[in-house]
Amino acid sequence: MGAMTARAEEFCRRYGMRMPILLAPMAGVPAPALSVAVANAGGMGSCGVLLMAPDAILGWARGVRAGTNGPFNLNIWIPDPPPERDRGSEDAVRGFLSAWGPPVPEGAGDATPPDFAAQCEAMLEAGPAVISSVMGIFAPDFVARLKARGIAWFANVSTVAEARAAEAAGADAVVAQGMEAGGHRGCFDAAAAEAGMVGLFSLLPAVVDAVRIPVVATGGIADGRGVAAALALGASAAQIGTGFLRCPEAGIPRAWADSLTTTPPEATVVSRVFSGRTGRSLPTAYVRAATAPGAPRPAPYPVQRGLTAAMREQGVRTNDLDRLQAWAGQSASLARAEPAGELAGAIWADARRLLPAGAD
Repeated sequence: MGAMTARAEEFCRRYGMRMPILLAPMAGVPAPALSVAVANAGGMGSCGVLLMAPDAILGWARGVRAGTNGPFNLNIWIPDPPPERDRGSEDAVRGFLSAWGPPVPEGAGDATPPDFAAQCEAMLEAGPAVISSVMGIFAPDFVARLKARGIAWFANVSTVAEARAAEAAGADAVVAQGMEAGGHRGCFDAAAAEAGMVGLFSLLPAVVDAVRIPVVATGGIADGRGVAAALALGASAAQIGTGFLRCPEAGIPRAWADSLTTTPPEATVVSRVFSGRTGRSLPTAYVRAATAPGAPRPAPYPVQRGLTAAMREQGVRTNDLDRLQAWAGQSASLARAEPAGELAGAIWADARRLLPAGAD
């Protein structure tokens, strides 16, 4: 058995998996069905709980356990400091958004995520195999409570320095996120999210060399070639998000799913125009307009998220791509419209065929 395969198999044994493929936590895909399918295929399911109340978190976990005995991961953002508000700038954004959806209520920017401490308590009560962090690291007391309950902590990182900090804080594994990833950039420092972008092929081996804990690769991985490459570069497993978005279990709006197939790597756009935090999306008409010269500067997170809520909700109701928060990674065109369990199995089978049996 080669070292690459042995490393992946050890990771799978540790977390109750049969293949080293994790579903990326995506807050826009909260239904349990996708996680159930991936877990039943032998991978790990996941949920981004950022916008979920404690009861919803517990309900999601019950829903997954009703469909699978496989492992799952609950992921949450480490809260940002309170944003600096500029009412004049927010009014400019509200005026700009009036052309893209219903009128934006004056207090829309006051919306805040659910209580972080209560969400953490709910995650502990849910008792998943893994609780993961993004945008920072957990406080020491919470890490101690995780370990006391036998729950692993995976920390999403985007730099070598972040990986070292997570390991020093007690993380059981780090998820190295290349800039190719769809959705929000997981940088600890929001201000560095656009200037400090590093591709996965450079980031992954550097993180593997810098830490002693397992490394999960994510960002631009959507098929067996990507999984095999990640393992060859030292990863213990691969995490896939956009690659599963066309699966029927994802349940995303049809316009979003269909557009993935025609989006080449160079077409996706990194911006702050949906939430105030940097993320990679499809180049919709709204994104192009909101990033054009002369467009108002986005408000900070979570103010911008509140301001764009009416537009985004209308986009979902009407299946209107130009008003959807259509996240997409740079390998979007590789996503396949197949049942998620079959797709996960096919990706791992393809990766195994590419991995040399005796590789060191």
